[in-house]
Amino acid sequence: MAEESKLWYLENFNLLKGLDKQDMEYVEKNTTMRNVERGKYIYFPHEPSSAVYFLKKGRIKIGSYSPEGRQIIKAILGKGEIFGELSLTGEGERTDFAQALDDSLICALPFTEMEKLMERNSSLGLRVTKLIGLRLKRMERRLKDVIFKDARTRVIDLIKEMAETHGRKVGFEILVDHNLTHQDIANLTATSRQTVTTILNDLREKDLIYLRRKKILIRDIDKLE
Repeated sequence: MAEESKLWYLENFNLLKGLDKQDMEYVEKNTTMRNVERGKYIYFPHEPSSAVYFLKKGRIKIGSYSPEGRQIIKAILGKGEIFGELSLTGEGERTDFAQALDDSLICALPFTEMEKLMERNSSLGLRVTKLIGLRLKRMERRLKDVIFKDARTRVIDLIKEMAETHGRKVGFEILVDHNLTHQDIANLTATSRQTVTTILNDLREKDLIYLRRKKILIRDIDKLE
């Protein structure tokens, strides 16, 4: 891929906005951009935690496995987000996996180079620190949801979150494009696939949502309870 194309992508990445020309050239020089086909893994647990990734196109699933081998999904990330950032906290090897949900375009920057960049730019370091803190808060909120909320509420909360992060207005309704299976939703909400199917069918029968392959149409988000 042409170098000017890579620089264009990086310049339009929110986290890097505000960097001067010299620093942007430094990032461009040290990043590697590649396409990842849907379903392919970017990294697995126990691999060296050696890079930070910028997601320019597509969606990435971040998760881990329980001792019993059950997949636990921690986050679904979209265009404009970074992942693998725990390498900046001293993580020696990955504890999570990263898998492409769509055909995706990513840029990889060695964490040592990212550290140098953050040392030179305190504002960048602050943004990264806030990002890590925000994700930890989200994980804490999900843990509380598992403890204090029933399965129906957890599934509805996930639909609302998807509407907020990936939805688009269609008149008075909200359309959410996604590639999540019922099992993925179950893994995200700490419930079973059968329970997810029952809840979604009930919401559909009450005309609160309309389901199509890879799409959820939310009729009225205020009534989605």
